[in-house]
Amino acid sequence: MCTGGRLNPLKLNRNARKVPESRSLRILFVSLNFSPEETATGKYTGELAQWLAARGHAVDAIAGLPHYPEWRVQPGYAGKGLWKESLDGVTVLRTPHPVPASGSVSAKKRILMELGFSFASLYWWSRIVFSRRRYNLVIAICPPLQTAVMPAIYGALRGVPWVLHVQDFQVDAALRLGMLKMGKLDRLLFGLENLFLRRATRVSSITPSMCRRAAEKGASVDRTWLTPNWADITQITPGDHDNGFRRELGVGNDGILVMYAGAIATKQGLDVLLEAAHAMKDDDRFHFVIVGNGSDRERLESRAAELGLPRLRFLDLQPRARLNEMLGAADIHLVIQKREAADLVMPSKLTNILAAGRPAIATADQGTALWDALEDGGCGVCVPPGDSAALAEALSKLGNDADTRDAKGLKARRYAEENLDQDAILHAFEQKLFTLVGPKSNTNA
Repeated sequence: MCTGGRLNPLKLNRNARKVPESRSLRILFVSLNFSPEETATGKYTGELAQWLAARGHAVDAIAGLPHYPEWRVQPGYAGKGLWKESLDGVTVLRTPHPVPASGSVSAKKRILMELGFSFASLYWWSRIVFSRRRYNLVIAICPPLQTAVMPAIYGALRGVPWVLHVQDFQVDAALRLGMLKMGKLDRLLFGLENLFLRRATRVSSITPSMCRRAAEKGASVDRTWLTPNWADITQITPGDHDNGFRRELGVGNDGILVMYAGAIATKQGLDVLLEAAHAMKDDDRFHFVIVGNGSDRERLESRAAELGLPRLRFLDLQPRARLNEMLGAADIHLVIQKREAADLVMPSKLTNILAAGRPAIATADQGTALWDALEDGGCGVCVPPGDSAALAEALSKLGNDADTRDAKGLKARRYAEENLDQDAILHAFEQKLFTLVGPKSNTNA
């Protein structure tokens, strides 16, 4: 989903008052995914780093090549080797690595990519570990879990606190989804993940259930932080359905536009969407659009052609400038994931759907974070994962009830304002970082 990436620096600098120089920190991020990626981990990590830089902190990031969700290195980044660039006040130490081609992404190829990034990043770490200057703290972004190796070593050698921020439990999800089997390598990865969760100075994650999972895997509760993913509620706002994006799709005011916008990969399980669209193909009011890229898109397009779905379209990731218009065009948004991925990952697309004031239908069981946000918050509807008949029924019911859609949309926007405000979440995270450092040590020593 086109959900951001690089922040608007003028807006960010205007809203983020700088901390006094005496409190400014020297922070290092380690993340395979980073800006200018516009979805998922890359988006949130980039925005967090850029927000902290705008606050007056000195922020560096060891980061990979922007490639997700297209699984293709973005123009201007291929073939450059190791180099530095500046993105909105953040010094980014770019690290080359292999990228598997879209359509051929497998668990083993992803592991090889992640290992390639980790080994290549030793170039930067060899300079960091032996530098006279040291960071006040390091933030390692998981996945991949290998990003925690050098922060753990650096923390032990230089006495620097480090935070392991978990965007999703990649190993658990891969095992549940059958992408990995518990062989020797997988046992090693599983053990390393548990080790890093135990050894990190603090563990941070994005939902209460993921924080509980971290505790189950070894992170003590008093060392675990909840840091939700956020939305920019000043830039993403409720808009008019009858806009240019909707008209380009040929959907009139009497039609019902159902949108899935996000990564198209195995863990989403988007076959259920195609099956629901097939079950509803005789109701010509319903139009479906899948916006995004990913390793499973080619297969899904072939499957949609086999099913003969005349009112279902695939679109590429949309420009950032069209995000608000795109979100506003839909009557109903879909948040699709397999049951096996429940509470090991949290779909990043949900935050902007709520900020846009649109209702969503999610495939989620009771007790999951998705259920809590949509059903308990009154922002949408949940159906059992993998149940295309239940999804089609929910779409028909909500599609035929404009008043309920409007009411849920209002609650969605209210939920975003109360729980997903970017500045509020990041200010709270910054205050937690201060507690790790205490009276700031001399970074030149």
